Amino acid sequence: MSRPAAIPVADRVHARRWIVLAILSGSLLLIAMDTTILNVAFPSLVADLQPGAVEQLWIIDAYALALSGLLVTAGALGDRWGRKKLLLYGFGLFALASLAAVFATEAWQVIAARALLGVGGAAIMPATLSILRHVFADPRERAFAYAVWSAVMGGGMALGPVVGGLLVQEHGWTSAFLLNVPIALAVIIFGAWLLPESYAPRAGSWDWTGVVQSVVGMVALAAGIKQLGKSGLGSPLAWCLLLLAAIVLTLFVRRQLRLTVPLLQVRLFAHRAFSVSAVALFLGMVALGAVLFLLTQWFQYAQGYSPLQAGLHVLPAPLALVATSLLAPTLMRKMPVRHVMGTGLVLMAAGLALPFLAQDSNDQLGYPVMAAALALLGFGSGLAMTVASVTLMAATPSEHVSGAAAIEETCYELGAAMGVASLGSLAGALYRNNLPDSVTGPARDSVGEGAYAAQELGGAPGASLLSQVAQAFTQGMTPAFAAGAALTLLAAAAVWAWIPRDLRPTENAEH
Repeated sequence: MSRPAAIPVADRVHARRWIVLAILSGSLLLIAMDTTILNVAFPSLVADLQPGAVEQLWIIDAYALALSGLLVTAGALGDRWGRKKLLLYGFGLFALASLAAVFATEAWQVIAARALLGVGGAAIMPATLSILRHVFADPRERAFAYAVWSAVMGGGMALGPVVGGLLVQEHGWTSAFLLNVPIALAVIIFGAWLLPESYAPRAGSWDWTGVVQSVVGMVALAAGIKQLGKSGLGSPLAWCLLLLAAIVLTLFVRRQLRLTVPLLQVRLFAHRAFSVSAVALFLGMVALGAVLFLLTQWFQYAQGYSPLQAGLHVLPAPLALVATSLLAPTLMRKMPVRHVMGTGLVLMAAGLALPFLAQDSNDQLGYPVMAAALALLGFGSGLAMTVASVTLMAATPSEHVSGAAAIEETCYELGAAMGVASLGSLAGALYRNNLPDSVTGPARDSVGEGAYAAQELGGAPGASLLSQVAQAFTQGMTPAFAAGAALTLLAAAAVWAWIPRDLRPTENAEH
């Protein structure tokens, strides 16, 4: 009796493609939430472990520095070693690092755990997009898969404070890390079973010099941007770090251009659709990162909401983002890409400008105005960033997809950090400028310090101080939002000027 013919590997992969999308989306949701969940858990962590001021900065920054520094290397390593394998090892490290944070009793242990979480995240994030590109051969289906990816990424970042608020309120700060463990283990189990392996084999030896240059350059760049956000434009350390980043990354780019088989194909930026999409992603994240950073403070300190209430009040943005992310592929089939992406960026600008334009004569903002602004921001970012992601990946030859994924993730990470550093610093400077001279001491440093001082003062004097602090922060926040609107309009102008009229990523053949 003859044995049934074996099902070809390609057919098995095609049949499982939606299951693969579900697994990768679940894994990405974990990573996305982890970028913002610490914002809610941090006060509880500080109260428990009592880290010093420098240790607090490292607890916050260790994750982003490790992640930003290793994205390019991880993308190239996945091509050689196997993207599935790298993703599963990344989740294994993610689970172990989370457990280490749960059982930490000293601040340095949390810092080390956060750094390891960043290493795990760098292994995971480029692999998700690379595997999607391998699994979805049809351009239309691939565009929808990227849309789901973008919805999960943006929605997860905004949902982090909500989930974190629920967990921390009931179980303390360690629960924010413990949440990672069962999800990571589930991804490892189902991923080992159902995810396909894929490679992009490259001849030649591993470029260790390029690895060192990319890691040092990207860590210096991320650290310099973050230092600007903390210490302002007058910080010598920030400018030294940025100068180091400029020198090392210039050497890295020149080396990659000389190599026959580079660690990162920097010539991808010669493609207008690729480079403009990367700029749109970066500038969009500058605005979105600043909004999430500033609104979390505004809701908690100026409006007096709990962390959970603050997270819930931000929900119009992720809900709108998810809706338009999933709608974007359909619009891309019916309209030129540049119109869809440009319209999304204009909607983002409208959402950012609305609070500045809608303040009353006493510089007060009601929640209906802020909810409308958040909805516009979500609608716009869902459209613009999904279309930018699809366009960027469609403009990339299949053998360079991991490098493109690393570039896209870097735009997300550095864009959010730059938003906090630039627009967050602008809001802080305007806050201090708008405070009455009668407000002195730590209350002038930040809205958080001002709210704490008002609480300590208590009674009518405390209420008066809190009102002054809240008004000054609102007066500083809304012009920063308006500056973000100008950046997104600049990105929209670049999209309409430089993306080809006939570009249709959902129709183009595979490179």
